[in-house]
Amino acid sequence: MQFDQTENRRQRTGRELPALYYHAHFTEMLDFVRRHYPHVLRAEELSFIRDFLALDKAAQCLYVRLVNRKGRVFRARRLRYPEIGNLEPALAELRNTGFALGPGPEHFEDVLRCLTRNELIDHLAPACVGISRSLRKPEYVEFALTHADRERFLSATSGIGLFVQGRLDIVEYLLFLYFGKLPDGLSQFTMRDLGLTRVQDPGDHYEPRFNEREEAEENYYFCRELKRVADTNEPAAVLRLAGASASWPEPVYPGAARLRDDLAYKLGRQSEKLGDDGLALTVYARGESARCRERRVRLLLKRSDRDAARRLLEACIENPASDSELLFARDVFERKFAGKRTAETTDLLRAAETIDLDESAIGAPESAAVRWFQARGYQAFRVENTLWRMLFGLVFWDELFASNASERHSPFEWLPASLSDGSFYLRHQERVETKLGKLSDSKWLKQQLLLASTRHYGTANGMFRWRRTTIDALLQMVDHLDTGNLAALLRQLCQRYNDVRHGYPDLLVIDDAGARFVEIKTDGDLIRPNQRSRLEQLRQAGLRADIVRVRWILDPEQTYVVVDVETTGGKGDEHRMTEVGAVKVRNGVITDRFHSLLNPQRSIPGSITRLTGISQEMVASAPTFGEIADDFENFLADGIFVAHNVGFDYRFVAAEFARLGRTFRRARLCTCSGMRKHYPGHRSYSLASLCSAYDIPLKQHHRALCDAEAAAQLLLIINERRLERLAETALPPG
Repeated sequence: MQFDQTENRRQRTGRELPALYYHAHFTEMLDFVRRHYPHVLRAEELSFIRDFLALDKAAQCLYVRLVNRKGRVFRARRLRYPEIGNLEPALAELRNTGFALGPGPEHFEDVLRCLTRNELIDHLAPACVGISRSLRKPEYVEFALTHADRERFLSATSGIGLFVQGRLDIVEYLLFLYFGKLPDGLSQFTMRDLGLTRVQDPGDHYEPRFNEREEAEENYYFCRELKRVADTNEPAAVLRLAGASASWPEPVYPGAARLRDDLAYKLGRQSEKLGDDGLALTVYARGESARCRERRVRLLLKRSDRDAARRLLEACIENPASDSELLFARDVFERKFAGKRTAETTDLLRAAETIDLDESAIGAPESAAVRWFQARGYQAFRVENTLWRMLFGLVFWDELFASNASERHSPFEWLPASLSDGSFYLRHQERVETKLGKLSDSKWLKQQLLLASTRHYGTANGMFRWRRTTIDALLQMVDHLDTGNLAALLRQLCQRYNDVRHGYPDLLVIDDAGARFVEIKTDGDLIRPNQRSRLEQLRQAGLRADIVRVRWILDPEQTYVVVDVETTGGKGDEHRMTEVGAVKVRNGVITDRFHSLLNPQRSIPGSITRLTGISQEMVASAPTFGEIADDFENFLADGIFVAHNVGFDYRFVAAEFARLGRTFRRARLCTCSGMRKHYPGHRSYSLASLCSAYDIPLKQHHRALCDAEAAAQLLLIINERRLERLAETALPPG
């Protein structure tokens, strides 16, 4: 599996890897850990490194190959690694040095998962009298774990040639020290070498993520349990893990406490899904996060334990873990125990401004809202969290990325260690407060943003992606608000980056009153706790921050551009366009047309010529797509991209723009799926069949402009039905 994935990545990038690339990766990891974590390595880890390096090269390679494979138990005869050669001597050396072992009772579950279903049935036969032979493999595994004699079972399987990868717990611990998590092998190194993952410039300025052995072990324990949960799909196994929560150690270090809380939440949610609310309550009680306490409240109310729910809500209000928890607890308390009829989030939605958007943009309401504000003469940008992370990153670039205290934990990490562990503000408090004091001078702030973005544009970092549109939005924001109001928000990011980096409003709108932040909500959308917290923080900072609700309508002023393309074949990455046709529709009328043959710069198969009538001679003197790209994009303008089977046409157009180094993104509408939805019952929904059914002319089928005009007629039919249904839903009851 690992080899196949690596081969696929190699083919995708065209880069070649050395034959023993995985061995180089493993020894690189060992060297890094040995140099940066000597204070948390015990004798057993140091012995592992010495013993591994003393192995023959072939034995080392075989062991690393096993590290990169799924599971812990393997069949010797199924291993095939041509670059290593004869595996028998290498495996024998691994056995002699404890790097490979015979399976024992402690490996029983791993052995069961390594066997096939039929092998399980055969070896369980003496204990399976009366058990159906139609069970799934996981059910046989569960049966064996409960009923089988482990020693006898393992003895019976001795002829299969199974062995266990030895000292794997030590390998996992070393990988954990390097990555801060438990990855499946060393694939990140492979992706780095193939150019698929960017890493920092080589250097030695890395800060250990753990200062003490006890801290590392505590974090490792909960990280390992989280991986066990992630790797477990069987309900019985999940419930066993949840039932063992009482044995979890009490964390001393903040990082381990966060992992423990994450583990409690994930196991609690899975216990709920499996119908064991009592167990879920027990597991949630092992965590202290806002998420765990919220689930406890909801389960207690579900079980009608109002007294316990009230006590927990009062504790959350008195000592909230976060702003979001305070808002949730206050809201639920007021509704359940203070007689308030509706939730505060419901009140916020009901009081929100409503705008009407065309229903065809239902899949992209934020982008449609941007166009709505722009159509009214305002500047509007879709910004969400990126605006605030970029503002934070550019103002404090030197402290985050250029100072001696900005080390990361490994070459693969971009987020500064001080943000990961929450120490950024304490490390840089004096410099931070000095800069925050200057924010009231908008000229200083604008100069800081321009200077940092000019010097560092494109530099990879763990906080935001560089987008010129976001920089433009930042500069517009600075020009249209009191920048001194930003200090409180940036201070929060400095102090609690991990807690407050999410949930910011979707849009920045510059209207007649200045800068306004807008969260877009459609019917059925909820206001998440962190979104509500960010809205309150923005308002408390003196900024305008609102919710705007979207009501879907059929907007007669909406422009649609119905497109059809003819191509040299069906795959957008291999074939090219030979013709494009488009018609513009507004208020139920075709208002404009666009058409061009295109030189595909490759041959047109005879079967395509027979289908479309477009020959090599016809396109020989036609323009390339690059020559008509600007005109075509101007024709599309802000119209909704419509086509029959829209994915096909959109994919080819986007691919052509991509070849020019340009991004192509548009709201889309499909006349094929629209006809299926609004006019069910047809045997075929091909363009030709529908045109026949609705008397739509189709004189030159498989020519772009003809097909586009036919699809435009289908769009008008769809919009008629949409208008009828919207009118029906608007009628008062009775």
